[in-house]
Amino acid sequence: MTTFWIVLGIVVALIIIFSAAFTVQQQTVAVIQRFGKYKKMSHSGLNFKFPLIDYIAGHISLRINQLDVKIETKTEDNVFVHVTISVQYQVLPEKLYDAFYKLINPKEQISSYVFDIVRAQVPKLKLDNVFENKDEIANAVNLELSQAMSDFGYQIIKSLVTDIEPDAQVKAAMNEINAAQRLRVAAQERGEAEKILIVKKAEAESESKKLQGEGIANQRRAIINGLKESVDDFQKSIKDSTSHDVINLVMVTQYFDTLKDIGASSKTNAVFIPHSPGAVADLTAQIRDALLQADSAKE
Repeated sequence: MTTFWIVLGIVVALIIIFSAAFTVQQQTVAVIQRFGKYKKMSHSGLNFKFPLIDYIAGHISLRINQLDVKIETKTEDNVFVHVTISVQYQVLPEKLYDAFYKLINPKEQISSYVFDIVRAQVPKLKLDNVFENKDEIANAVNLELSQAMSDFGYQIIKSLVTDIEPDAQVKAAMNEINAAQRLRVAAQERGEAEKILIVKKAEAESESKKLQGEGIANQRRAIINGLKESVDDFQKSIKDSTSHDVINLVMVTQYFDTLKDIGASSKTNAVFIPHSPGAVADLTAQIRDALLQADSAKE
């Protein structure tokens, strides 16, 4: 019987010892209560509490936590948008008591403040300005939330606007507007390019015609000089020749040169009309009459 009580005493002693010792994880604080009343804060490592009357009421994490709050609100131009705010917060080491006992659910408390602040800021802005001023919205959330949560033992590290999502139809309309603007710019650029091509083409044609005209003028000048020399040589060779004979010779020469050029071309579209070389004499007569009329007009 004595042995039984000894064993029982040892077991009870071990239970008491093991119930008195406990460990706390790194970056965590354990809240110890005695008979429902706050007793102390136990930090990381091996800790002891009074057996049977002390117990761990809960743990507080000293790590930085993040809470994502998605809010539906309306802009100044009556567009409904979903704004996602990411709040990074941490328990203040010097206010562990307030952080544990003043708030039952800190996440709900932070969400309520974020809802209130964002729904006060976004309705003042138009949809385009919401995207442009997202940093200002985040700063407003961070400032007001820091002041409010500091009394409850929480420090707001950073507030970020991580997403702004308008209604699907509004987003599609914005994409269409953007696409139309880009198409208009592309059309303007394409028109300017075509204009430059047309101007350059016209300048090239003008330069080409100018050079072509100079070439024709030089060609005619060379032909006239050549004919002049031919006429002089012809009159020197045949002393009794008249101007009529010279014109006939030139016309016949030109006539046969034309026939030769037409026959040498494989892609000519000239149509021959039945005639005889005697027709050249008629053409010669017409040229001579025109020259005589011009001379009489000068007199």
